[in-house]
Formats: sequence, structure tokens, C-alpha cells
Amino acid sequence: MTDSAQSAANHNPPLDSPETETVDARDAGGARSSRFVGGVLALVLAGMWIAGWLSGTSTEDMLSLTAWGVMLGGIIALGGIGLTLCYGVLKFPNFAHGEFLTLGAYVTYGVVLVLPQSNPIWRFSFGWELVVGLLLAAAITALVAILIDRLLYRPLRKHQSPLVLLAMASLGMEFLLRGIVYLVWGSDFHFYYSGRSNPALYLPFGLRLQADQLFVFALAIVLVALLYWMLTRTRIGKAMRATADNPDLAQVRGIDTEQVVAWTWAIGAGLAAIGGVMYGLASQMRPDMGFVLLLPLFAAVIMGGIGSAWGALVGSIIIGIAMQLTSAFLNPAYGPAVAFVLMVLVLLMRPQGLFAQR
Repeated sequence: MTDSAQSAANHNPPLDSPETETVDARDAGGARSSRFVGGVLALVLAGMWIAGWLSGTSTEDMLSLTAWGVMLGGIIALGGIGLTLCYGVLKFPNFAHGEFLTLGAYVTYGVVLVLPQSNPIWRFSFGWELVVGLLLAAAITALVAILIDRLLYRPLRKHQSPLVLLAMASLGMEFLLRGIVYLVWGSDFHFYYSGRSNPALYLPFGLRLQADQLFVFALAIVLVALLYWMLTRTRIGKAMRATADNPDLAQVRGIDTEQVVAWTWAIGAGLAAIGGVMYGLASQMRPDMGFVLLLPLFAAVIMGGIGSAWGALVGSIIIGIAMQLTSAFLNPAYGPAVAFVLMVLVLLMRPQGLFAQR
């Protein structure tokens, strides 16, 4: 399958191929260029920073909020990358993707409750049992995603159902998965380690960060880099790029597109599960956490450019910083609305996103 996948992927390579270019040549400069839009977003973030400072928030606190926003962006990126990967290959918006974050977080919580608690690793608040739970949650969530595809989405694809039907099916699955979480774990909020101290690290410029936050962002960067390497260097990655570009041509070339679809669900759901664990570790777990993060996930993917893993990461960091900065002068409950406004702003200037591909 190596030669056929390489040949089909080279036909018109999407999904972060180094040969891809801007969607339309006329958008390479002027008000529609990615550089101009990026500058506008930088000015918007600077305006939020100034607004928070004028509202009475200290400079040190604003720096900490910015750093926390980068951490939140890493969490959103883990879910957003899986979302953009699924959309690139399957060509439909999966509204149930947020529930993969919730499922991963709660499966890990169950593992942490069952296994004996170990001492915290370094200055982190968690022990090895959470690492074990994270790996198991990623595998279990991947299997659940593949099972859902086999039972629900694949029959719809075989009948060539319209896009709106697939989207509505995923929306129904979102409610079903959330209902299962309510039935199994209840409606209360949970913590992985209730009562365990998680002291802040005091860094230069008055910056205060927890070791867990550094771990979250570092893990997101590593996983994005691994995903990029997989898409560009491995056989399955080339097959995924070829299927995303033209599934019929990929199938003619000898690529097992159903196997590619299974890998896509497994990778996307696994990354989302890890993101959910990181969100639960950084704040708290609640049954609707995936639904709350769903709009920021879509906003980050659309802002970065659908089909681009690095675009999803950049868009997620912008969204995360904006959501944290606005909490200095707005109620944090407006965070998803802030993500939506930024998404609309980018769509008005550059509809294909910052890192759009042909």
C-alpha cells in the first residue's frame, strides 16, 4: 500500500503536506492574507490585555492569564486536531467529538479510583496511576469511536446519505454519550485528586504556573509533532492524506479506505480523550465538559484552517488566550462566546482559515 498511497497523496496532497499552497492566489496578499489576519488577531489580543489591565488586574496576573490561556489552548488543540483530522478524511462535522473528551476524562477517573494512589511525580499533582488511566482511556475511547462508526456512520456512508443526516446523527450520538456519562458517574463534579496540593511555580516576571499546566502544553506540542510526522512520513499517514483528497482515486490505487477511516477515528478519539484528561486535571470534571468545549473546538479548527494540524494548534492557542484574558473583565461563562466572535472575525477576513490548503 506504500506506493499506491504515495502516488494518490501526491495527486493533490492535503492535511499538512509541505507541497500545499494557499487556497486562492488572490488571498496571498492584502486584507485576505494570513499575515494581515494574524496581525488583526494580535491586535485584538493586545486590546483584551489592555482592557484587563485597565479593569484593575495587575500586570503579573495578566501574564499568568496569558500563560494559562496557552495551556488551555493546548487542551483545545488535542481535541481540535482530532476534529480536523476526522473532517479532512470523513468530510462531515462530528458534533459528538466533544463527548470523546468527556469519556476519556471519566474513564481515567475510574482507573484512578481503582488503582492504589502513588506519590506525585516530580512537582506534578498526579501519580503513575493517572498515566496508566490516560493510556487506557485513549485506547478505550478509540475503540468506542470505531464501534460507533461501524454501527452508525458507515451504514450512512454506504447509502450515500446527505451531509446534514450525518451531522444530525453525530448530534444524536453526542446526547447519547453524555447521557451514558450521567448514568454511570452521576451529575456531580469530580477531581482526580481531591485535597491534594498543587503548588504554583514562581517564574520570572511574576509569572505563576502549576507544573501540571506545563505538562499539559508540553504534551500537546509533542502529540502535534508526532501527528505531523505520521501524516507526512508513515504509510498510514500517506494513505490518510490520499483518502482525504480523493477517496475514490485512493480506492482505485489499492488503498483500503475503510481501514483508513478506522485509523482516523482511533487517532482523533484518542487525542480527544487525552485532551479531556488534561482538562479534568487542570480544572475539574463534569458531565457537560465536552459540550462546553465543543464550540471552542470548532472555532479553533475553522480559524486555523480545516485539514491543518498546525493550524488547529495555532487557532487553539489564540482561542485559549482570548478566553482567559477576557475573564479579567468579563464573566468566564462568556468564554465560548468569545471563541465564536473570533471565529466569525476570521471568517469575514479569510474564510478558508489562517493555514488553509488547496
